Amino acid sequence: MINPNLLYLQLPNQIIMQLAAEIVIGIVAAIHIYIMWLEMFAWTTRAPKVFKTIPKDLFVPTKTLAANQGLYNGFLAAGLIWSLCIEDHHWRFYVAIFFLTCVIVAGLYGAATASKKILYVQSIPALVALILLHLR
Repeated sequence: MINPNLLYLQLPNQIIMQLAAEIVIGIVAAIHIYIMWLEMFAWTTRAPKVFKTIPKDLFVPTKTLAANQGLYNGFLAAGLIWSLCIEDHHWRFYVAIFFLTCVIVAGLYGAATASKKILYVQSIPALVALILLHLR
C-alpha cells in the first residue's frame, strides 16, 4: 500500500508503476481464487465446461486430487493478497516476488505437463506483475 505521507517524496512515475504492479498482483490473486473455487468446489459441476480437454468421466474420480490442487492455488492467492497488505516497503516487495515467482514456476510446469494455456493464464500475468514491481 502506498503511504500517503510519502507521496510528495516519490516521483509520479514511481506511483503509477507501484499502482500498476498492485493491480496486476490483485488480478493474479483473483485468477488463483477462481481456480481454487473451480478445483475445490465446482470440479464436477462447472469445471467440465472450463477444462474441455479432460474427459467428462474423469471429473468424479479426480475430485479429491483437484481439491488438493485447488488448495495450493488458494495458498498462492493468499500469499499475493498478503503481499498487498504489508506496510513495510521492503518486506512487501520480497513477499510479492516470492509468491509471483511461485506462480510463474507452477505455470511453467503446468504448461509443460498439462496445457500450454496455463502459461498464458498464470505465468504471463505473474511475470508482468514481477516486471512492474521492478520498474517502480
